[in-house]
Amino acid sequence: MTSRPLAAGLRGLFVVADDSPAFRWSPVEQARAACEGGASVVQLRAKHAADRATLAMAADIRSITRSSGALFFINDRFDLALLAEADGVHLGQDDLAPASLPAAARRRLLVGRSTHTLVQARAARAEPVDYVAFGPVFETRSKDSPYDPRGLALLAEAVKTVAPHPVIAIGGIDLARAASAKRAGAAGVAVISAVAGAEDPAAAARALVQVLEAPFR
Repeated sequence: MTSRPLAAGLRGLFVVADDSPAFRWSPVEQARAACEGGASVVQLRAKHAADRATLAMAADIRSITRSSGALFFINDRFDLALLAEADGVHLGQDDLAPASLPAAARRRLLVGRSTHTLVQARAARAEPVDYVAFGPVFETRSKDSPYDPRGLALLAEAVKTVAPHPVIAIGGIDLARAASAKRAGAAGVAVISAVAGAEDPAAAARALVQVLEAPFR
């Protein structure tokens, strides 16, 4: 699936627009800031909103990402991703398996897969996915996880395990840690609070993009 043209955009900064009431900015505001800052991908993570509200947010985010050229994913729900005309769906370990997606959905949507162990990463490599997320790399409070921080060494192993699929590092990544994830081989990083919790989310996204685009030192 990685040969599809849109898959080339699966790198750089992934901003997860989260509907948690803990954040000052709404998912649409987070998405707008992410795109202003140059994010490659915006993922809508709606754990609190009903389907109708999720689709309303998705419609706004779809418009924003089209204008900026960013890809748009919806977490967990391929049906909502199709209705929202998203570019892809991101599936967790407890979601529908990528191979179980209807053929029509697999033709239309890029597919991301969350992994937390090398066993899961190895399994994901054999699945019909376009990229693999791995984490939490560092300790995070943005989302509950039964997994301890994986660390950079395990991230580097995951990168080797799932090649040629790109790996997106997630979990506790901020401006100070983004470069280390890139050096470990990650094609990109996914963030939640680093943008959603920022005083100026567009500036926060822009700074992360600059770090990820800078050459290795």
